[in-house]
Amino acid sequence: MDILLAIKAIIMGLVEGFTEFLPISSTGHLILAGSLLNFTGEKVKVFEIAIQAGAMLAVIWEYRRRIANVVTGLGSDPKQRRFALNVLIAFIPAAALGFLFSGLIKAKLFAPVPVATAFIVGGLVILWVERRHAGDGHKARVDSVDDMSYTDALKVGLAQSFALIPGTSRSGATIIGGMLFGLSRKAATEFSFFLAIPTLLGATAYSVIKARHLLSLADLPMFLLGGLAAFGSAFLCVRWLLRYISTHDFTIFAWYRIVFGILVLVTAHFNLVVWAE
Repeated sequence: MDILLAIKAIIMGLVEGFTEFLPISSTGHLILAGSLLNFTGEKVKVFEIAIQAGAMLAVIWEYRRRIANVVTGLGSDPKQRRFALNVLIAFIPAAALGFLFSGLIKAKLFAPVPVATAFIVGGLVILWVERRHAGDGHKARVDSVDDMSYTDALKVGLAQSFALIPGTSRSGATIIGGMLFGLSRKAATEFSFFLAIPTLLGATAYSVIKARHLLSLADLPMFLLGGLAAFGSAFLCVRWLLRYISTHDFTIFAWYRIVFGILVLVTAHFNLVVWAE
C-alpha cells in the first residue's frame, strides 16, 4: 500500500470515528470526504462500511463492564435479559430493510447531492424536536435504558431505519427518535450506542461477505488503518458526547447539518467543487 492510500484510509477512519455517534451522519461525511479525496468506487463503499467496526469496538470498550453484565446475566437476571432483547428488537427493522434495499440505496443515494439534501432535512427535524421539547416543558417518560419497554425498543428501531438513507445519521435517527418517543436525552444516547453494536457489526459482515469478490489480502492494511483510526477517534467522541449531553441539547448539530448541506448543494450547483459520484 502506497503512502497516499494509507493517508486517505486514515483520514476516512478519523471521519468515521468522529461522526458515527454524533447526529450528523458518518456515512454522509464519508461520501463527501471520499469525493474530495478522489477516494471512490465499489471497493471504497465496502471500506466505508467495514471501518464502522472500528467505531463499534470503541463502544464495546467504553461499556465493557455493562456488556459483560448483560452476557453473564442472560440466564439469571430478568433486567439484563430484557435489555438484550430490547437491543435485538430495535436492530431487526433496519437489518431487514437494509437486506432488502441496500443495493438500491447504494446505487441511487450514495452521492453528494442526495446526502446534502438529507443533511438539511435531518437538521430541520432535530430543530423541530428540540424546540418541541423546550416549548412544552417536556419531561421524559423513560429515564434509563433499563426502563425501556419492548414497544419503546421497536419504535427506536423503526426510527433507525430512516438512517438507511445516507446523510440521515444512524445516531441522529435513534437519539432524536428516542427523545420523540419519550426517552430522556441520556437514555436515548446510550441506547443508540448499544444499538450500534449489532447494527454496525451486521452491516460490516454483510457488506464484506457480499463484496468479497472485490477484495484481496492486499486490501487488508488499508482496512486495518481505517479501522484503527475509527476506533481511536470514536472512543474520544463517545466520552466527549456523554459529557456534552449532560448540559447541552443537539441544536448546534442541527445548524451544522443545515449549513453544511446548503454549502454542498451550492458548490455542486455552481460547479465550485466537482463532487465525484
